[in-house]
Amino acid sequence: MDVEPGEAFTGRILAFGALRPRLGEGVWVAPGAILIGDVSVGNGSSIWFNCVLRGDVNSISIGRGSNIQDGSIIHVDPGPLFTRIGDDVTVGHGCTLHGCKLGDRVLVGMGATVLNDATIEPDGMLAAGALLTSGKTIRSGELWAGAPAKFSRNLREQELLETRRNAEHYVRNAMRFHSLLRPAQES
Repeated sequence: MDVEPGEAFTGRILAFGALRPRLGEGVWVAPGAILIGDVSVGNGSSIWFNCVLRGDVNSISIGRGSNIQDGSIIHVDPGPLFTRIGDDVTVGHGCTLHGCKLGDRVLVGMGATVLNDATIEPDGMLAAGALLTSGKTIRSGELWAGAPAKFSRNLREQELLETRRNAEHYVRNAMRFHSLLRPAQES
């Protein structure tokens, strides 16, 4: 990719037939990330390096101020199994989300998987490496862990606050990357 120094560059944004990704204001898509088809990303959200969001057979919707971190995969199934991600959500590195619903201010820990028809309500948390199986629901204020994931405990107020701060950090970090990231100059 030929980019002049200081010029912004992003991941691949690809139509799939008539289906086209839609990005809100201030969205940052890192180089190496791929958005395909019916994908909607809200204002101020960020999609980090080597993520794949594939809305080829159904829709993927991401709210405002959310971050999908490096190497995560989001997909869907035909029918009612679209993927919805709320506002101020943090999806950790290397996660897989498939046909699920995440409410506002959710945190999905690194390497976790959320399967079809699973739900994490607002302010819920799935621990790193956990597997939330089909049809399960994490209620607001709960932490689930394990594979398969099970209720672990209620979240403390400090943990809920840290989740919000993490989402805010990634909004700022995306702006920083947008302004500073550029191809290295050859010598």
